[in-house]
Amino acid sequence: MNKRRVVIGVLGTELDRRGKRANRMKKWRPTVGLCMQEGMPVDRLELLHQPTDINLVSAVQQDIQQVSPETTVNTHAIAINDPWDFEEVYAAFLDFATHYPFDTEHEEYLVHITTGTHVAQICWFLLTEARYLPANLLQTSPAKRQGDEPVSPAGTCSTIDLDLSRYAKLTSRFQHEQQESVSFLKSGIETRNPGFNRTIDQIERVALRSSAPVLLTGPTGAGKSFLARRIYQLRQARHLVTGQLVAVNCATLRGDNAMSTLFGHVKGAFTGALQARSGLLREADGGVLFLDEIAELGLDEQAMLLKAIEEKTFFPFGSDKEVHSDFQLIAGTHRNMHEWVAQGHFREDLFARINMWTFRLPGLAERREDIAPNIHYELGRYARDHQAQIRFDKEALARYQDFACSAGAQWRGNFRELGSSIARMATLAEQGRITESLVDEEIARLQANWNPPAHSVPPLPVDISQLDLFDQRQLETVIEVCQRSSTLSQAGRELFAVSRQKKANPNDADRLRKYLARFGLSWDDVK
Repeated sequence: MNKRRVVIGVLGTELDRRGKRANRMKKWRPTVGLCMQEGMPVDRLELLHQPTDINLVSAVQQDIQQVSPETTVNTHAIAINDPWDFEEVYAAFLDFATHYPFDTEHEEYLVHITTGTHVAQICWFLLTEARYLPANLLQTSPAKRQGDEPVSPAGTCSTIDLDLSRYAKLTSRFQHEQQESVSFLKSGIETRNPGFNRTIDQIERVALRSSAPVLLTGPTGAGKSFLARRIYQLRQARHLVTGQLVAVNCATLRGDNAMSTLFGHVKGAFTGALQARSGLLREADGGVLFLDEIAELGLDEQAMLLKAIEEKTFFPFGSDKEVHSDFQLIAGTHRNMHEWVAQGHFREDLFARINMWTFRLPGLAERREDIAPNIHYELGRYARDHQAQIRFDKEALARYQDFACSAGAQWRGNFRELGSSIARMATLAEQGRITESLVDEEIARLQANWNPPAHSVPPLPVDISQLDLFDQRQLETVIEVCQRSSTLSQAGRELFAVSRQKKANPNDADRLRKYLARFGLSWDDVK
């Protein structure tokens, strides 16, 4: 059984009034024209109109009966004081849609969006997209003249299906733009690590859809500062921010200087405050504030930052007058924030506020499959910065990549260390060629940095007379790694660098904690 076709639309007070009474049937009028379409009969027209347009409604009804007697016209007087007021128009249309007796089993619905103000057209679209109206959109337009033939008053019409999967080219365009945004965040590097790629995909969506705080965690040199800048540039390109990117490393802030740098101060607030200072939070108004190593902030600064994030106001140091600043916060840290909060170094309420979107950036040793594309990226960056053509000899590149991807390459400084390594070889390259001998020298240099000369091992915090020599030496190594690591997780990643690759969900911290417990030791005992 064919469904009845029902069209919903508003009276066009200008377009539907076109033409004098004598020749109006020769003019294109949207509401009348949609009832004249060959092959698309309209069984019923639901026509919304202002109460004051009753005469025009009556005339349009008569003309539709003349050109399409099978069409039933139902009129609905809806009072809208300001047709350009979005809230008023949307509320009126929503009220109509909510109370209309839709019968989708026996009827198909079209919403005519050609008539009405732009506000009306947008409201029809939003209500249809949200399925308050179980319909497709219908658009009509005047017909184009074909030679000397008279222009048809019926015009043309087309439906707009909101299922974007039906529009392959449009969908492809959206997907291409999304991929370009992701590639931008990665600086065009063709990364291969599945976990990292999933993280960047999520960051791209968050960057374009949310202005909530973003927390980037991971070891030093993993690219937190670089990614924060790319997030800002992506939001700026999409006109989501109007202000600037303001960045500061919180590890450099201490005492009065911390308060002054972040929140500003008034003249005379403390000894040496000869002039007033606006502070970084005010400079970031309308833009993005990147607080690298946020875990190093003092507790007083943390309390003021929480107020600034939640209320967008704060007191400059030494002032009793609040100032306003609306910024997006991106924070970075190498700390395990849950442990840091538990130890009392970071406010739990502030952590809860900035933990809306938390993304961990893995270190280079955890992304060995991404080392090769990053080598090419770093070499290209050096060439651009120094206006020089630099390349690896084939054998040299293979040797360096084999070493860089091996389990013995520790990459404690992560991508920053890789960039420095490439820059050293590029600087020493004669005639723009990085040879095997240069690679060998660099490998030796890296190994020396990672394995400094043996030094006296501090006394073990256990009775070694009860341990085999094998266990003594193993424990010495574990303690040495723990003492130069910032966190339990960082030490575990270095100690279990090979075996962790075979685990779907490696928990390095738990493995190391259990190992230490065998000797009655804890993390605090060996630090």
